[in-house]
Order: sequence, then structure tokens, then C-alpha cells
Amino acid sequence: MIKLKMPPKIKILEAAGAIADGRITIEKANDETIIAKVISSERDKTYKVIIKKANDDYIVYSDDNGTKLRGYIGYPIISVMMLTGLLSRDQNVEDALKEIEWRKLNETYKKYYVVEEIVLKKAEPKLPRSYILDFRNNILNELEKIKVFYDENLSSLA
Repeated sequence: MIKLKMPPKIKILEAAGAIADGRITIEKANDETIIAKVISSERDKTYKVIIKKANDDYIVYSDDNGTKLRGYIGYPIISVMMLTGLLSRDQNVEDALKEIEWRKLNETYKKYYVVEEIVLKKAEPKLPRSYILDFRNNILNELEKIKVFYDENLSSLA
């Protein structure tokens, strides 16, 4: 098991967008285990997400690249944590981030700060930038307070 790093800031927004787009299916949720599927923004990939509570920590599995290859808490995990009440949500932010082509933007611009600027400009007619950034920072603060460990062996549960 490895402790996952904090995600790039934009992944909080991407997680909220996934919720708004209805791309998350919770297959099982109880006090111990959450099993979900998250569909990518281009709807061509499905990520498996498993979250197990271990005292005050979380042991997780997700097969998205951010989690599996880069070692940070990926947006599929964040979105499932939001949807199941482990992290806060904001319907207004979710609605403002609906139908954003995350992968296309990430692959085109290759720099998260550039993509975030584009996303914020797109969302601004619906919600002030400061509101969205406050939400993002609040979620990052929530994530700072918990420990999230990656365990490849959890994949057998899905």
C-alpha cells in the first residue's frame, strides 16, 4: 500500500464535473466499502473505484492514470467520495462544470493551469470564479485532513 499524494487542484473541478454529467454509478455502498464506476468525460473508458474505510483513513483502488500511475488521488476517487458524502459537494459548482471536455482540454493544452483557466472562463457566466475556487480549496483542505492509501489488491472486489 502506498499513501496517495494530493491531486492537482483541477482534479477537484473535474470530479464535480463528473457528478454533474451523471457519469458515476455507485454499485455498492455500506459502512465499510464503496464500489463504483466512473465513466470518462469522452465516455470511452470506465474506471473502477473501490473505497474502504480503515479507522480514520481510506484504502482505495482506482484504475485511472492519475491514481495508478502518478500516485495521486484521482478525480474518479474524489467524485465518488463527494457523491457518497465523504467529501463536501456543491450543486452550483457541479452545474457550472457540466459538459466540459476534460480529456480533450488536458491533451490539447497539457498544462493544468491553462486548462483550469479555460474551465473557469467557461463556468463564469453561471458562477463567479471566486466561488468555484473557494469550493476547490475547501475540498483540498478536506483531503489534507485524511490519509488515502492505494491498494492494488482491492481490484479483486469489483
